Amino acid sequence: MIKLIGILIIIVGFILKLDTLAVVLIAGIVTGLVAGVPFPKIVEILGKAFVDNRYMSIFIISLPVIGILERYGLRERAAYVIGKIKAATVGKVTALYLVLRTLAAMFGLRLGGHVQFIRPLILPMAEGAAMNRYGEIKSEDHERIKGLEAAVENYGNFFGQNAFVAAGGVLLIVGVLKELNYTVEALDIAKASIPIALIIMVVGTLQFFYYDRKFDQKYGIRTRSKKENR
Repeated sequence: MIKLIGILIIIVGFILKLDTLAVVLIAGIVTGLVAGVPFPKIVEILGKAFVDNRYMSIFIISLPVIGILERYGLRERAAYVIGKIKAATVGKVTALYLVLRTLAAMFGLRLGGHVQFIRPLILPMAEGAAMNRYGEIKSEDHERIKGLEAAVENYGNFFGQNAFVAAGGVLLIVGVLKELNYTVEALDIAKASIPIALIIMVVGTLQFFYYDRKFDQKYGIRTRSKKENR
């Protein structure tokens, strides 16, 4: 049981709000020493884990880049550009992103993300389309649009990624099923996931167009008055 001391260290460290990285590192070293692992071997294991997961640092590096882009008007320019497209609507913008995001996930391409794409780019485009079509919209509808854009990222990523044979979720499913004595390969899981990915693109698109219709009904008078003024 003493080998589980690392868990206790992590719990205490989090309760005391200590530096997360330091707490996890200390917990790993202490666990290794208690388990009788030589210190050089512990360092080697930690180094290998860092190298194997170094792609996570790419996400961290992207955050300040996105912050700088937002600081210098990325959101405003995205809304301005989409506002120039008269036929653009919230539903069309969101449905197009759903298709692109799902297809990218199916081919294992890391396109998208709430932080990298939704907040700085897709959400402003959807809001710009709404404001271009209806003028000012109520705060509650701004929140609905935020919810739709958060949902579309989840739809595309969650249902599309399992159609890629090397996706982590696929490998996890294969591992669990093989432990339960089911004969299955990653390709089998990917093939079974393709119809689901196609279905979510259709269902999601219908949902987004449904909200277009709701917004048209709610702000229809305003839309007609804008056309009459032209």
